[in-house]
Amino acid sequence: MQTFVNVLLGFFIFESVGSAPITDTIIYDSEFYDIPLEELPYPFVYDENEQFDQVETEIGTALPSIIQESYSSAPLTEETEDEASTPKLIDGTSAQGSGVLGPQTQDGLPTCLLCTCLGTTVYCDDRELDAVPPLPKKTTYFYSRYNRIRKISRNDFANLNNLKRIDLTANFISEIHKDAFRRLPQLQELVLCDNRIRQLPELPSTLTFIDVSKNRLGHKGIRKEAFKDLNELRRLYITDNNLDHIPLPLPESLQALHLQNNNIQEMHEDTFCKMRDFTYVRRALEDIRLDGNPISLSKTPYAYMCLPRLPVGNLI
Repeated sequence: MQTFVNVLLGFFIFESVGSAPITDTIIYDSEFYDIPLEELPYPFVYDENEQFDQVETEIGTALPSIIQESYSSAPLTEETEDEASTPKLIDGTSAQGSGVLGPQTQDGLPTCLLCTCLGTTVYCDDRELDAVPPLPKKTTYFYSRYNRIRKISRNDFANLNNLKRIDLTANFISEIHKDAFRRLPQLQELVLCDNRIRQLPELPSTLTFIDVSKNRLGHKGIRKEAFKDLNELRRLYITDNNLDHIPLPLPESLQALHLQNNNIQEMHEDTFCKMRDFTYVRRALEDIRLDGNPISLSKTPYAYMCLPRLPVGNLI
């Protein structure tokens, strides 16, 4: 009986083994297969929290460093471009900004709201102004053409140490304080043409260009030796003023002298040259306009011997 049971049990085991699925043989080929775990060069330490953080980082929303840099720098670039393209007013505020835009005028309006301020230039052309508005201290160029200004006061340009150009063309100016421009340390260009000026004020020695054409200076409108100390003066325009003489002496730096359409009737032989010095040459003065005056240039031929070019005017 015992023998029969053993035979039956063996048969059953044989059938179970024979019915098991056949799998491929696994070959372990590793250089660390026979090395104990504690002797591995990079021991593997399992940390559940670390593994969770690593998986979360891999599937999370973090951007690559290159993309992050380009993405984060984009708003800065755009802001910089906007800042560079927006014109700045003299007081440092942007054109779209609010607040006080320059000093207040008599009407209670800021100058840079009444006029146009770009950089350090103030444009007040054709604004129906009857007086020079208060200007920001950093003003370099001031234009107030085609207005109704009648008078230039002593303090209209006070403390404007950066001012280089004043253009008051086509106003009704008939009176200018004698010190209105003299205290401007950097003034280079003064344009007062097409006004009603009868007396030229004191002028700073820094001027390189003066235009007082179409005024009413007449016989006494220019004081004696008014241009003597203007050693930087290059262009002097005094056309249409009913002058009866050439204002002397003229600085050696002068390159252009426009006196057309006046009432100049005579000229001396030493007006431009030095009659006692025949070697003297005045090379800078190349442009002299005397046309439209009742004077014959042929009467004083020795007056032009030192000049590089003859004056323009009536030779008869």
